[in-house]
Amino acid sequence: MDVGEGAVQEIVPQKEKEPTEDEKRRQKIAPGTLMKAVVRPGGGDATPSDNYQVVYHYTVRTLDGVVVESSRSEYGGKGIPIRHVLGKSKMIVGLLEGIPTMLKGEIAMFKMKPQVHYGEDDCPVVAPSSFPKDDELHFEIEMIDFFKAKVISDDLGVVKKVITEGQGWECPREPYEVKAWICAKTGDGKVIVTRTQGEPFFFNFGKSEVPKGLEMGIGTMTREEKAVIYVTSQYLTTSPFLPAVEGLEEVHFEVELVHFIQVRDMLGDGRLIKRRIRDGKGEFPMDCPLQDSLLRVHYKGMLQNEEKTIFFDTRVDNHGQPLEFCSGEGLVPEGFEMCVRLMVPEEIALVTCPPDYAYDKFPRPANVPEGAHIQWEIELLGFEMPKDWTGLNFQTIMEEAEKIRNTGNRLFKERKFELAKAKYDKVLREFNHVNPQDDEEGKIFSNTRNLLHLNVAACYLKMGECRKSIETCNKVLEANPGHVKALYRRGMAYMTVGDFEEAKSDFNTMIKFDKSTEPDATAALLKVKQEEQEVEKKVRKQFKGLFDKKPGEIAEAGTEDVDETAGEIHKNDDKEDSDGDHSDESHETADDAPRTSWLSRLWPRRLLAALGRPGCTIL
Repeated sequence: MDVGEGAVQEIVPQKEKEPTEDEKRRQKIAPGTLMKAVVRPGGGDATPSDNYQVVYHYTVRTLDGVVVESSRSEYGGKGIPIRHVLGKSKMIVGLLEGIPTMLKGEIAMFKMKPQVHYGEDDCPVVAPSSFPKDDELHFEIEMIDFFKAKVISDDLGVVKKVITEGQGWECPREPYEVKAWICAKTGDGKVIVTRTQGEPFFFNFGKSEVPKGLEMGIGTMTREEKAVIYVTSQYLTTSPFLPAVEGLEEVHFEVELVHFIQVRDMLGDGRLIKRRIRDGKGEFPMDCPLQDSLLRVHYKGMLQNEEKTIFFDTRVDNHGQPLEFCSGEGLVPEGFEMCVRLMVPEEIALVTCPPDYAYDKFPRPANVPEGAHIQWEIELLGFEMPKDWTGLNFQTIMEEAEKIRNTGNRLFKERKFELAKAKYDKVLREFNHVNPQDDEEGKIFSNTRNLLHLNVAACYLKMGECRKSIETCNKVLEANPGHVKALYRRGMAYMTVGDFEEAKSDFNTMIKFDKSTEPDATAALLKVKQEEQEVEKKVRKQFKGLFDKKPGEIAEAGTEDVDETAGEIHKNDDKEDSDGDHSDESHETADDAPRTSWLSRLWPRRLLAALGRPGCTIL
């Protein structure tokens, strides 16, 4: 059969996986240096492999039967079985090769020449003192148990054996509240502490109320999971659960994770805390409400005083009807919404909230004093996801876009600029998937998109992010260089950051493209001139005498009264400058730029020019 040239394929051999250090050591074992004899057969047919923890007793003897070393108490050992994790623990190469051949319960005798025990070149395990590492020896191994291990600490100081898998995927973490049945035993099986009757042991995660290693292990468990957590001495910290740890080399904790309560420090400073008091339906965070969802909640608002005074309860004060609101629209206090957004349906949570995230920045109920710390008990009954625009016709899409933009305009007027920007950004993201079908739709779409970009630019300007405001205006001006509203807004941003020449250029270009904008542009140009004069005045005062000294002298710049007038450059900052409609008639006033420090507007060339030294160079 002929094969055409086009059918020829080059077969590239796959790169072989680089062997591990343990594999390289095992490959060096010479025939006859390691022999195995089964003393007692084991059960089953499973053998341990990499990442399995093996638990075994060992006894080392000379060929004439003299015991050299043992883990068994009858031969002078501690009576505690050895634990190793295959592929991770450091072991002599003879056991590294021999143990994976053993069954559970098996006793085997390994005859080892020196080069496969402690006499191996570069052996990673240090031989005990007076150990006959140059002799041929018998290693008797009893395989007690082996299992797939969860290695929690890299140094193998904390290892977990799962007995029964748990429910869900969420694990406890700081500052969750945990309930668990716990029994602590020494390595040889003696019970130290047991909490397996009465009430489960309760502790706050991250508060050192249980030994460090135990907490690390529990932090990998899910609800109703049963496990044994093996903890060595370096992770046995003193705690209320186990106050005395001195002399303990290893503790085995048998744990059943009964329950844990999700507690979230929303701000990271302990002021806004969400504590789940009843689990809901669904998985966190996949089943939590998204931005722009319609939420239905019952809540009880309480003052954080001794009486826990209730100031509002939807079941009592709202005729039993729940509160309905859309997330991301500033319709409830910020702390309230932050916590509800992390709930699943039918969950009940207790929220502790500071004044600045409660009613200090939100219309305060008459029976809530100023500066009050608040508790809300919130039940999320359910929520509706935001409408999917897929499959909607153009007119319906534009109507939905206008609703969201109007919400953004309301938030802008309420000075909630970040929330307003989020609304405008949402529509712009959706617009990436909208395809107008004719010229008329294209014109409407383009005008609306430009308007949204300018709304975003106005938010950036109010938020003090002037460079981002300029970049957003550029998106409009790239397609339409004569868009006077974009020119005006960009000019205001340039003026705010001290780029006066660029600001003048934009305001003059406005007049060139649209004579009707001349009053607004002229007022803005006058404001630019006033800003320049104000900056020059302050610079001269700040650097008075700087260039009047003789060579070698250092001029001390004046610093008096700098801060007294730095904030007086801009007035009337409360005017609304987000575009409220599709017209091009309204603009911000020149006095409406956000306040900024005058020093932040200066570049070296402007500073020197203001001082009358444009030719100087700063080295």
